[in-house]
Amino acid sequence: MSIPDPKGVRAALREAIQNQIAANDPAETKETLDRLIAGGFAEEDVWRLLSAVLTVELATILRESRPFSLDAYVKALKALPDLPLDE
Repeated sequence: MSIPDPKGVRAALREAIQNQIAANDPAETKETLDRLIAGGFAEEDVWRLLSAVLTVELATILRESRPFSLDAYVKALKALPDLPLDE
């Protein structure tokens, strides 16, 4: 198995988040983006934080062999800038 290209992974995460924002599903993704930017975070840092939340949820899905948890994902978005790994 080859190691994924980090730039490709970042691009895929960003695309997934952009799709969430465009579809307003979940609405909390856009709300979190707006909240953090209004709170003084640089836009690129906000994208990194959103990507981290999605990455943690995807890793949990794989580790626990469970479906996507919208509740856990939204909870993690609302907790930003605290990351799920900070708990």
